[in-house]
Amino acid sequence: MKDLLCDQFQNTVSEMMLCHRSILDVLAKVQESGARVQRSVVQSVTSCGCQKINANKKSIPEDATLVDLKSLLDSHLSGELCSHCRENIETEIGRSLFYMTALCNLLDLNLYDIFIKEHKQLEILRGYTLT
Repeated sequence: MKDLLCDQFQNTVSEMMLCHRSILDVLAKVQESGARVQRSVVQSVTSCGCQKINANKKSIPEDATLVDLKSLLDSHLSGELCSHCRENIETEIGRSLFYMTALCNLLDLNLYDIFIKEHKQLEILRGYTLT
């Protein structure tokens, strides 16, 4: 079912891509949409205030393991997205997904296959990566 939904999304994006058929246009839109996602997150802090950022350097004990890092490090975020900010961020992430999918279409890549490949990599590296 999930692969079908992903394929349907990719096909719909392909049908809708009339104006931005050039790889250069799509690359520019991918970059722009990423910036818009970042901007909408920043606005949840600076304009709305539903989120707060409290960032400082964390002291990590020398004997800390990779497993320990998960509890020692945090996102620096506090608060909860209000409905308005949540909607804005979801919209911008959706646009970003649209243009990433358009890029996949132009390069003849299957979005679902990319998800599966990335998931397998994450499973392999589960406890051995810091990303």
